[in-house]
Amino acid sequence: MKVIQRFIELGEGFADIYELIELTRANQHRLSHLIAFHTEIKGRQVTSIALVLTPSGDGKFQPIYISREGIPHPEHQPSQRYALFQNVADELGKTIIQMDVKPSILFPEIDLYYQHLIAILRLNHYIAPLQ
Repeated sequence: MKVIQRFIELGEGFADIYELIELTRANQHRLSHLIAFHTEIKGRQVTSIALVLTPSGDGKFQPIYISREGIPHPEHQPSQRYALFQNVADELGKTIIQMDVKPSILFPEIDLYYQHLIAILRLNHYIAPLQ
């Protein structure tokens, strides 16, 4: 059975982060990982935060919700948006996986960037390998 793993992009504002937090709480029974992807864009250290859920009931779709590259890197500049993400991780007893990745601007299409991230997640065994 082939599992489709797909990024679902939310925005980077507070409303989007609150939505990501609510998705995390509402789906805690499917919560697989919380991930912070760190990168540098034009001299700025930024972070994407992501929620990885286990495949849905029929097992054929695995969503990865992401707020892409809009949050300051938490080690360089404190951010209330990242603090909200950390708070939900603490609340649910999860550790945020920290990863340094290439920025999306290096890819000609956003889909290629997400394929790159999926490959990294597969290689690190955070999501199932390609079947």
